Formats: sequence, C-alpha cells, structure tokens
Amino acid sequence: MSQKVAMVTGAGQGIGEAIAIRLAKDGFAVALVARHADKLNEVKDKIEAAGGKALVVTADVSKRDEVFKAVDQTIDALGDFNVMVNNAGVAPTTPIDTVTEDDLNYVYSINVNGTIWGIQAAHAAFKKLGHPGKIINATSQAGVVGNPNLTAYSSSKFAIRGITQVVARELAEEGTTVNAFAPGIVKTPMMFDIAHQVGQNAGKSDEWGMQTFAKDIALKRLSEPEDVANAVAFLAGPDSNYITGQTLEVDGGMQFH
Repeated sequence: MSQKVAMVTGAGQGIGEAIAIRLAKDGFAVALVARHADKLNEVKDKIEAAGGKALVVTADVSKRDEVFKAVDQTIDALGDFNVMVNNAGVAPTTPIDTVTEDDLNYVYSINVNGTIWGIQAAHAAFKKLGHPGKIINATSQAGVVGNPNLTAYSSSKFAIRGITQVVARELAEEGTTVNAFAPGIVKTPMMFDIAHQVGQNAGKSDEWGMQTFAKDIALKRLSEPEDVANAVAFLAGPDSNYITGQTLEVDGGMQFH
C-alpha cells in the first residue's frame, strides 16, 4: 500500500504547523500549503528531521483554481490523496459598528470560500483516485458560541460548521467523512493579536484582552497548538471512521453540550 497523504492549509505556523507535524508523525506524507514558502520550508525541515515526508505547495486558498492546482501537485508528487485539513484562516477584530465590506470580503474569501474550495478539490481528488477520504474543517469556539468584537470571524466560523454538516450528508454514501474541529484559546500568533486588539479597543492591556476569552476555560489553562493537533489526528485516523458531520470542540471546557 502507498503511504497515505494529507494536505494541511495554513501550515506555516500555529495550529496548522502542529497539525502537519502530528500527521507526519502518524505516518502521513503531508502537503504543506500557504501563500508563502518561507515558513512552510521551516516546517518541512522539522518534519524531515524527525523522519517524516513533506511537500511544500504555495497557494492562496481564497482562489479556487490555486486550491485545485495544489491538490493536483500533491497527487503528482506524493501519489495519493486521503485527508484534507482546511485549516487556513484569518481573524481580524471587528466590533459590529466597525465592520466594512472589505472586512467581510477578506474574512469570508479565506475562511468560508477557502474551505469550500478545499472541500471541492479534495472531493474531486477522491473521485479521481477511486476511494473515499476524510475532510476536516477548522471552525472555532467562536463558531459555536458568538464572541463579542469578532463579528466577521465568528460568523464565518458558524458558516463553516453549517458547511461541514451539509457536505457530510452529501458525501456520506461515498464513504467520505466530513468533520470540523473547534479550537478554544490557543497560544498562537493569531490569538495573541486578537487579544491585543480587543484590549486596545477597550483601553486595556493585552492580558485583559486575553482574559475576556480565557476566563471560562474549565481546565484553567490556555491551549497549546498540539492539543488541537491531537484532535485533528483522531479525525484523520481510522478511529473516527463512524463519525461525520460533527464539530469536535477542543476548548478545555469553555462550553458543554
């Protein structure tokens, strides 16, 4: 059997980097995708130093043709395609009265459109290769319960949960599963920037901004990117074969359902 292949978008830092490293550790050959190659090459070096296999592919996920091309490049180079992790995203701070058309176009083109293009490209690959696969989408704790000051981001992440449920039903008969993961407050550059902006908007400190999100974590600690990667590894592996249409919350117990 050939080595299984996973693609991770937004793989140059933070959660995406941790997911790529974990999937490589689990035996996947991993295609690393982002707009710029410099950080991807650093992640590739880490994976290869640990004995894994990685491919750097540059693409802007907001552009449908580039996502399809990235998947084709991956199949050509690695020989198969089994798991798509639509992780790339942006999270500007947007209190409701400040939201502009440009804000919505920017956030939705990457977070929502990029997820749809990733799903389409992965599904096309699975059909071409003659086997089902797994599609894993990044939503957020802010896509499960609305967070203040994040109108554009939070609403885009609610949309991704809906897309996940719809496509899970569409692809179920083919054997392809479609799930989402919802990180909480993760120690990444993106989260620290959100906390900084929220604090600034309120005339408060970065720590105050972080605590507006972190105060309700039952486990009383911020998440490491690896905590999220562990959950994605479960969704990418065989133990989740009977799970589809679900959002796995990885938030340390910020909310229960």
